[in-house]
Amino acid sequence: MRLGYVILYVPDVAATLSFYETVLGVKRRFLHESGQYGELDTGATALAFVAETLVETTCHGFRRNRPSESPAGAEVAFVVENVQTAYETAVREGATALVAPLEKPWGQTIAYVRDCNGFLVELCDEIRA
Repeated sequence: MRLGYVILYVPDVAATLSFYETVLGVKRRFLHESGQYGELDTGATALAFVAETLVETTCHGFRRNRPSESPAGAEVAFVVENVQTAYETAVREGATALVAPLEKPWGQTIAYVRDCNGFLVELCDEIRA
């Protein structure tokens, strides 16, 4: 078994892909011609986005992410070369600042921003064992 992809349900797939490309510098793998599904080029495990309207037909009552509400109990984490620089760039380009870079007890530096849909995004360096 392997983790193939993580999917976030969003109101606008194209706009979300553009946000991750512009704000976080992650390359787009593709956007389906329907506009209802897209992926980022994130390595072995893809980060994908599906239109909320599509999932509403099968999963009733899921909690939508919205910038005006508290973030859901999940996050996506991007390992970056320099957390401070990545955080400052993301905020300058349009991400919502949440937690400025700080060092965790295990030696990892992390920061948090929220994406255009209010989803929690961690920017971190490698865990140093």
